[in-house]
Amino acid sequence: MKPLETSTDYRRPYRPLPVAIFNAAGHMARRLGIDDRMNVDRLIAAARRKTGLSDFGDDWFLEPLEVLVASINDEAALTPVGVRLLSARIVVALATRLRAERLLRDNPEIRDLDLGKVLVIAGLQRTATTTLHRLIAADPGVRALRSWEALNPAPLPGDRPGDPRGRLRQAKLGVQAIRFLSPDFLAVHPLAPDAPEEDILLLDTSFMSQSAEATMRVPRYARWLEGQDHKKPYEYLVTLLKVLQWQRPGRCWVLKTPHHLEHLDVILDIFPDVCIVQTHRDPKKSIPSFCSMVAHATGLWSDQVDPREIAAHWTRKTLRMIERSMHVRKTSADGVFVDVLYRDLVEDPIGAMRTVYRSAGIGFTEAAENAARTVAARDVKDRHGRHVYTAASFGLDDRAIDEAFGFYRRAYGIPDEGHA
Repeated sequence: MKPLETSTDYRRPYRPLPVAIFNAAGHMARRLGIDDRMNVDRLIAAARRKTGLSDFGDDWFLEPLEVLVASINDEAALTPVGVRLLSARIVVALATRLRAERLLRDNPEIRDLDLGKVLVIAGLQRTATTTLHRLIAADPGVRALRSWEALNPAPLPGDRPGDPRGRLRQAKLGVQAIRFLSPDFLAVHPLAPDAPEEDILLLDTSFMSQSAEATMRVPRYARWLEGQDHKKPYEYLVTLLKVLQWQRPGRCWVLKTPHHLEHLDVILDIFPDVCIVQTHRDPKKSIPSFCSMVAHATGLWSDQVDPREIAAHWTRKTLRMIERSMHVRKTSADGVFVDVLYRDLVEDPIGAMRTVYRSAGIGFTEAAENAARTVAARDVKDRHGRHVYTAASFGLDDRAIDEAFGFYRRAYGIPDEGHA
C-alpha cells in the first residue's frame, strides 16, 4: 500500500465535516455582529474557574499575553474553531501557572533542587533535532520532558504521586484532536502522548516563544518578541523543570527546541552545567521543510495560509537565529558546544550519540546504546506517511538560499544536499 503523502495545497486546508459546519455557523454569527475575539480578562477568569485558584504570583507574563492576544485578534484570521481551540490552549497555560504557584508555595524546597547536567539540543528546525532528542531521551539515565508533562507540568487535582494517568489521558486526547483536524500532520511532525517533547511548550506558559509565529500569522507579536529580554521566561522554564524534577528525579536532563538557538546567551547564563548540541543541515532542505510544517500548522486554525509570506518570515528568522548563535559562540568557553551534522546522524546515529556524550562528559552506557538502537529501529522515516514539499511551493529559490546561507554552510562544513 502506498504511504500517505502530505498535501501541498496549503491554501485550502483539510476540514472534517463537523469542523466545516461549525466554522460556517461561526462565520455567520460574526456577520451578525457576534464577537468571538479573544479577551485576556476572560481567559484569566476561565483559568481561575478551571483550577479554583487565583494567585499567579509574579504577573510579569501579562504583558506578553496581551501582546499575543492582540496580534492573534488583529492578524491571525482564525476560524471559529481556531479561536476556541487556541483560547483553550491559553487557558491551559494560565492554569499551569496557577497550579505551579500553589505547588511552589506549599513545597518551597522545589526551588532549591539541582537539575544536574543539562544537554540542550538547539539546532535549526528540520535538522534532525527530534531524532537526536528521542535517541538521547531513550537513555534510562537521562531525564527528558514527556508530552503529557509538557501539557501539564504541575499535577492535576486528584493526581497521586507516580500516577500520571489523568495527564496521560489529556495528552492522548490532544493527539487524537490533531489527527482528526489534520490527518497528515503527524507525517510532518510525529506526536505521541508519552514521547519526548520540546520544552518550548513550557516556555509557552510565559507567552514568549516562537510557537505562535510557527503556527499562526502574528507578525506584530513576532517583531515585539525579538525586542524583548528573555531572561524571565527562561527562569520560569527552569522553575517548571524543577517542578518536574521534584515529581520524577533525574541525574541529568536533555532539552530540545530550535527556539533555544535564538537565545543561547540566556541559556549559558541560567544553566550552570550545560552542553549545547547544535545540529546542522543544508538550508535548501531544512527551510522548505519547515515552511511546509508551518503551513500545515497554520491551516489547523485558519483558512488564510500564504506560503510565500511564511517563507519570507522564516527565511529572515532563520538567518537571525544563525547570526545570533554564531555571535554567542565566538565568546563562549571551549567545550560548551558540540556540532552534529544531519548526514552523520542519519548514517550513524550511535556514532553521533557517542560524540555528544563524550563532549558532555556523560558515560555512554550499554543500556543507553541498546535503548537508542530500539528507538532508531522503531522510528523509521515516513512511518506516519511521507512529508511532501518543494521549495517552489513557497517561492523559494535554491540559488538564493545558497547565497544567503553560504557563510553558514562553510562555517560548519555542511554538505550540499541538492535540490529540495
